[in-house]
Amino acid sequence: MLASNGGRNSAPRAAAAATLVALALAAAPALAAGTVIEAMPEGLETRLALSAAPPALRDDATVFLLDPASGFRLARQGTSGVACLVQRTVWELADDRDDIYIPLCYDAAGTRTYLTVIMDAAELRAGGLGGEALKAEIAGRWADGTYRVPEKAGLSYMVAPVFRTVGPPDMAVRTLAMPHLMFYAPGVTNADIGASPDLADHASLAWPFIDRQGNDEQSYIIQMLGAAETAAILADEKQLVGDLCAYRDILCLPPGGH
Repeated sequence: MLASNGGRNSAPRAAAAATLVALALAAAPALAAGTVIEAMPEGLETRLALSAAPPALRDDATVFLLDPASGFRLARQGTSGVACLVQRTVWELADDRDDIYIPLCYDAAGTRTYLTVIMDAAELRAGGLGGEALKAEIAGRWADGTYRVPEKAGLSYMVAPVFRTVGPPDMAVRTLAMPHLMFYAPGVTNADIGASPDLADHASLAWPFIDRQGNDEQSYIIQMLGAAETAAILADEKQLVGDLCAYRDILCLPPGGH
């Protein structure tokens, strides 16, 4: 996911390149066709959630599925500490979109921290909290210490073949193939690592950069997968890509994938 990099990164290019795939959220326009989340077929949602993890990690991963009326529920208990789901509500967007699909998996440290925020946002939305109120509530919980950053280094796996979220070059909501890894980097900026990402220049995103997702605590070092690795994922997940497109046309990848 990618988001806008504000605050301590004031350089235009660094600020513009706040996120990429899933979340430079505060800047995204509200273009949703509706506000009521539709539950995915369980099998398809499970496959999409697990596709965020490398194949070798999937059998032992925990899976959560979304009930739009109540929030996420445990569908399968894993043994590795890795937990996967398809995020449908992004609190940073402050919007009640029905067309966000972000498959992601967190390691054990991220599951105890960042994943809790995602699950709480889903539950609050299911309880009737609207976009602006939801954003204020989650931001308040970060501010008062309810939420905390991971206690050690780790990462979120986001190597699925299909995402629907905000993306470059303009951070509008779109369907894209942009498999990547997100390493926890709370409080770190692009200036700290000497990065100058430019959303208008896809080549510049091949190197690590910071994605600040709503606040300093939710900052990540993003490492995109290469063209060859992305092509291999799309080939391996061809059936899933086709099934997602058949399920809902907004999940059809455009020519080129991004």
